[in-house]
Amino acid sequence: MLKHLYIKNYALIDELDIEFFSGFSVITGETGAGKSIILGAINLLLGQRADSKVVKPEQSKCVIEGTFIVDGTEHIIRRELSSAGKSRGFIDDELSTLQEMRDYGERLLDVHSQHQNLLLQKEDFQLSVLDIIAGNDLSAYAKAYSAYLDAEKRLNNLIDADSQAHKDEELLRFQLEELADANFSADEQEELEQEQQTVSHAEEIKSLLFEASSVLSTDESGVNDLLRRASQNVESASRLSSQLSSLSERLESSYIEIKDIANELENELDDISFDPQRLAFINERLDLIYSLQKKHGVTTLAELLDKQEELQQAIDSIDGRGEEIEALRQEVANLKAEVEKQAEELSKSRKKTVPAVEKNIISRLSDLGMPNAEFSVSIEEKSLSHDGKDKVAFLFSANKGMPLRHVSQVASGGEIARLMLSLKALIGGAVKLPTIIFDEIDTGVSGRIAEQMAKIMREMGEKDRQVISITHLPQIAALGTHHYKVEKHETPAGTTTSVMRQLDDEERIREIAQMLSGADVTDAALENAKQLIASWK
Repeated sequence: MLKHLYIKNYALIDELDIEFFSGFSVITGETGAGKSIILGAINLLLGQRADSKVVKPEQSKCVIEGTFIVDGTEHIIRRELSSAGKSRGFIDDELSTLQEMRDYGERLLDVHSQHQNLLLQKEDFQLSVLDIIAGNDLSAYAKAYSAYLDAEKRLNNLIDADSQAHKDEELLRFQLEELADANFSADEQEELEQEQQTVSHAEEIKSLLFEASSVLSTDESGVNDLLRRASQNVESASRLSSQLSSLSERLESSYIEIKDIANELENELDDISFDPQRLAFINERLDLIYSLQKKHGVTTLAELLDKQEELQQAIDSIDGRGEEIEALRQEVANLKAEVEKQAEELSKSRKKTVPAVEKNIISRLSDLGMPNAEFSVSIEEKSLSHDGKDKVAFLFSANKGMPLRHVSQVASGGEIARLMLSLKALIGGAVKLPTIIFDEIDTGVSGRIAEQMAKIMREMGEKDRQVISITHLPQIAALGTHHYKVEKHETPAGTTTSVMRQLDDEERIREIAQMLSGADVTDAALENAKQLIASWK
């Protein structure tokens, strides 16, 4: 239940601080007084998007705060909108997204405005009416349907992939065979490139090594012989002076190292030779590596070997995909069977509910001045969807002898209003929504019909529910247990402001009298207003 509403700096409202009560309350006021502004503020609490233009001029922000009583516990929803366009929402002082506010608000309050009558043209609304009355919870079905769609999507993707893979299979097998026949080893490219460098420059390398070997090993003038003699001399000197021992050891070590290098140079000279056949093999092998790298869009042999593994996996996948497809087909079939089973259960529940819905609506329409109205719910089978397999249509005829047709094709504005009120009353009996606000649902009706509409709304408000009606009809206003008026005033500063206040008994009589007679309130109008209020009491 909406217990308290606070609005500051919103549109024409400077500040509004007002209490609401359970039961049936009415809000009246002249056209343009600001009733829609107050409703707009309430909608902001329900997560609707807002325009920064609603912030009162010269103010930095507007604030709307609603206090709700839910199961005896008080909850506060607040919305703040800055003149710069920034919006913040809070639920019990915790920052919340607009979607969270919408989800939370749906459990607290239902605002029925004139545009909501368009819901009668929507199949999902008509279907939801049946589900609400039947008490159908679609969560299990929705979960099963989602699982079925997901599996079906996976199956279709797998079939598409398999079809494409079979188109590419010949090429894949050729590419794999080409790489497998090449029989590359992991380090082969690096080793071949190094050997290519050596073999290609064999003569130059051999000439340089021969010269180096000559420098080291030439008899008597070679580095090797000179080091040997130097080492012998220093070794002899170290016997006479011990401090030369370390130098002797270093020279001896150097002599041994240079001698070893000379021997290795000689071995390398023996091993190095220009082999044109080996060079041809190396070049051919490297050309194969480079061409395959270019073909597969890679730059290293490791990547090429990875590509070979990928091709092998792709072919293995083709070979094994048939079994995977069949297994998934069976899964899809099982899931579809479960969805169809649940859809059939929903369909039976809906069809079982139809007679009670039709009887209730026809009865209410009769009370609302349409004794010859006919109302029927048509259910046809459709393809499985998110809400089952039923296509629902509300069929309506206002006059005797006229054929039943879709409600949107034959109902006038006043008839639509009465039908929607009947549906809301029916839904309200099944769903314990704490607060319902009707925004001029009485459009297109008057007199006794308005009285009957008021009775229905008052009955709804007597079942632990809060019903608020924004109305321009005195017949409805007179039936409210609490009466609020919205007025527009000019301030001394030359601006316009809207205010809303609860009327006392005398003020209420005068307001209803004015609604009956217009601007000039006569004694007769006042008496009529008193009688109208008294008749309801």
